[in-house]
Amino acid sequence: MSHNRMKSKRPAKPKAIQPAKPSPSGLLRDLRGLIVAAREQVARAVDAGLVTLYWQVGRRIRQDILKEQRAEYGAKIVPALGTHLSREFGRGFNARNLFRMVRFAEVFPDEEIVSALRTQLGWTHFRMIVPLEDDLQRDFYAEMCRIEKWSTRTLEKKIGGMLYERTALSKKPDKLIRAELAALRDEDKLTPDLVFRDPYVLDFLRLKDTYAEKDLEAAILREVESFILELGVGFAFLERQKRIMVDSEDHYLDLLFYHRHLRRLVAIELKLEAFKPADKGQMELYLRWLDRHERKPGEEAPIGLILCAGQRRETVELLDLEKAGIRVSAYWTDVLPREQLQKKLREAVALARARLAGDQDAKPARRAKKSP
Repeated sequence: MSHNRMKSKRPAKPKAIQPAKPSPSGLLRDLRGLIVAAREQVARAVDAGLVTLYWQVGRRIRQDILKEQRAEYGAKIVPALGTHLSREFGRGFNARNLFRMVRFAEVFPDEEIVSALRTQLGWTHFRMIVPLEDDLQRDFYAEMCRIEKWSTRTLEKKIGGMLYERTALSKKPDKLIRAELAALRDEDKLTPDLVFRDPYVLDFLRLKDTYAEKDLEAAILREVESFILELGVGFAFLERQKRIMVDSEDHYLDLLFYHRHLRRLVAIELKLEAFKPADKGQMELYLRWLDRHERKPGEEAPIGLILCAGQRRETVELLDLEKAGIRVSAYWTDVLPREQLQKKLREAVALARARLAGDQDAKPARRAKKSP
């Protein structure tokens, strides 16, 4: 028998799990993110405080000086106030800016509305909106800026591109415009009249003088980000050349989008010519098919947008397309000079309002003829 004993193997001690060392680059990224987020939050809070301060300053000056019809005294005292205040608090309180604050309090007299807007709009936003002459125009840009969270650069571009005048809303009577803007302010309720516009400016597509429908579609897909920016916030691209089979025949919808705020599919057809009555029948077929086969529970009925090289307004009105859930808009591949753009859009708004007023005046006359 061997004197050497077999040494029993002891189980090895489990190695202590070392905590993973944080990646220097990952840690740096996280810390930078925290600092940037905190700075942005502080900046928003400061900007919101400044908006409230400027409104209160403007209101106080209006109440104490200008509202009492002492215009001559006001013209003298405001520069004097600006001189004293700017010496102590800087150029932000000079006479020019004090008059801006007075105008701010004048065109936005409701403190609750200002308080709601200041969560998204800074003083620079208000400086762009306040000079606008039309109160409906001001309310439109302020509320759309709040809802869609526009930067000051985006707001400047929207105002410069006359977005308000291009909406269907601007062509309605003032009473209806106020009602829709009130619903937007109180309920965050967007309607198709606020979303769709006419015309759409597609100068970013860089199309040549002659092009085919497929070229237009390809250019839109190539610049889909810019196209969605022109459509407006809330649009999400789904498909191109959406196949629709009806009675064993294939049809193809040019572009299919979804609008998050409207909660509905948006079918878009592109036309190189002016609108034709047959375009309505084609779009109706697509909308009914989408409603039956693609609409999800909780969604509104699909809506259609026919983008044409030109409009025939009387044809569009006679076909009463809005009841069928169809919008017709022109598109421009070149931007007009601002003066021409203003003239063209204002003429279109005036014409649409005149026709609406004429239709309303004609209704009582028709009822009177029917009465015995």
